[in-house]
Amino acid sequence: MLLVILMALVIPIWMAKFNLHNIPTAVAEIIVGIVLGVSGFNWVDTSNSQLSFLSNLGVIILIFLSGMEIEFDLFKKKQDSQINPVKIALLSFLGIAAFSIFLGWILSILGLFKDMLLASIIFMTGALGVVIATLKEKEILSKSIGQSILLTAVLGEVVPLLGLTIYASIHGGDAEKLWLIILLFVAAIVLLIRFKRPYLWFNKITKQTTQIDIRLAFFLIFVLVSIAEKVGAENILGAFLAGMVMKLLEPSEATKDKLTSIGYGFFIPFFFIMTGAKLNLKSLFTNQSALLLLPILVLAFFVSKVPAVLTYLKYFTKRNALAGGLLTATTITIVLPTLQVARKLNAISKTQSDAFTLAAIITCIAGPIIFNSLFKLAPEDKIKEKVLIYGANVFSVAVAQELHDKWYSVEMITDDQEAYNTYKSRVKSLKYCNNVLAINEFNYDIVASSGSDDERNYEFAKKAKQAGVSRVIVRQKQPEANRIAELTQLDIEVFNGYSARTSAMRALIESPAFYEILTDSDNILYDVKIRNHRYAGHQLMDLSFIDKIIVSRIKRDGEWLAPHGTTVLEVGDEIVYTGKVEDADMIRELLTKEN
Repeated sequence: MLLVILMALVIPIWMAKFNLHNIPTAVAEIIVGIVLGVSGFNWVDTSNSQLSFLSNLGVIILIFLSGMEIEFDLFKKKQDSQINPVKIALLSFLGIAAFSIFLGWILSILGLFKDMLLASIIFMTGALGVVIATLKEKEILSKSIGQSILLTAVLGEVVPLLGLTIYASIHGGDAEKLWLIILLFVAAIVLLIRFKRPYLWFNKITKQTTQIDIRLAFFLIFVLVSIAEKVGAENILGAFLAGMVMKLLEPSEATKDKLTSIGYGFFIPFFFIMTGAKLNLKSLFTNQSALLLLPILVLAFFVSKVPAVLTYLKYFTKRNALAGGLLTATTITIVLPTLQVARKLNAISKTQSDAFTLAAIITCIAGPIIFNSLFKLAPEDKIKEKVLIYGANVFSVAVAQELHDKWYSVEMITDDQEAYNTYKSRVKSLKYCNNVLAINEFNYDIVASSGSDDERNYEFAKKAKQAGVSRVIVRQKQPEANRIAELTQLDIEVFNGYSARTSAMRALIESPAFYEILTDSDNILYDVKIRNHRYAGHQLMDLSFIDKIIVSRIKRDGEWLAPHGTTVLEVGDEIVYTGKVEDADMIRELLTKEN
């Protein structure tokens, strides 16, 4: 156990030292396990009951965390009519499932692997954790192509999990009890309903010594895993459902970080290292039929994902479609527990299991490397936020022209024909719409209603908010108190030209330095939300770039904090800072990078 914990510590240190960023940590842990186990020095006793227990708990927590990675908002979010990630992922996976069944049949016909159903389940799997980590590094997890790849990988975990449960029930002689699996899903729904409201209260009363959110997470895991085993389902299906329930409870970033720390910091390395330790390459390389099977399996893992490439080609560039399709071929998370189940049922030999494991490891090494080499950010993927400005006038056109095109994609619409004719040559994105209030779909991050008519601005802003736009700004020249209260209640931000001018004049009188910051063309003022977990838990004074910016305010949980050198940053903090344009841009990129 000491040796495994030591390796879990030094593996990421070695990877950082030798700059091995393209290889997933899980794969490195399996490789080290191979060196320490029966294929290498045999220093790790694979029959040790304590190590086996920790390894089994590791895979359960790994699948739980995979369940927590599903973004349910993708299914609610209104997507562009031409690029719908849910539709793309479904089409991709249907093709993958068909190809997987065909490849399983081919292997059984050739006599290389007799169990067609088991092979089909394994070929359609995907490594959700590897895919998410790779997409985060490219900062495209929230983009259309990133969402499409992510949902394909989600299906590559959920469907094979259900398939494995059915397979195990049939081959384990419990087919007549298969209907009992419904009880597992009912239990998950009951737990979600039971803890949905109390969970908000738990967050208020939790302490350092109680950690109620973490205790609840482990309670969910053990309840659903226990029920899964009792009804004849696989325990990993229960763990996956527990992760989905936890996600729907909307845990804070701090809770997610703690669960990830517990899982990847201790339990999950046991699973991957012990998997490698049990892998017997000596017997694999002395068995000619198994050795012949290895390259065929590697090829099959990639060929089974050809439908994903073909589907992506309809919506994305050839280069990115190929990269995305090959990334979905990475698989390890579900393959390993699937092989464990198959071995328990004597449906697969130890040598064949080792061949499948080694083939999966090869895909995890090759997939991210190929993806990182091929993928190129499209211009639309580089845009951080899509902005729609209603109304074309001197004020709104100036704002549209000054917005940083690195961070914003700006479109303008107007229902004033004269204004359209005046400004269409100055604003390429300006469009004329006879009735803007008839617009129903708002595929934008920010909508600014800035026409000449207060009433029209008010109606358009409400329409945008009802359509689900997260930030709506409305310009009101002469706002009434009742209207401001109504707009505030609707979470619509109000801009009043008179107030802005008086505030600017007051700032010039009271704080000339602040006014200079606002109007200085060499420096820029940013309000940035921290998404990069790398900077969470660090003091301001410890940031490598702190000497390049001046931090004025930090907003956390709706309250403004006065920043100090010892202020510890958290994911979700809004940080207001100023600095040279090039430095401020670079720092904004670092802080908003999702990883």
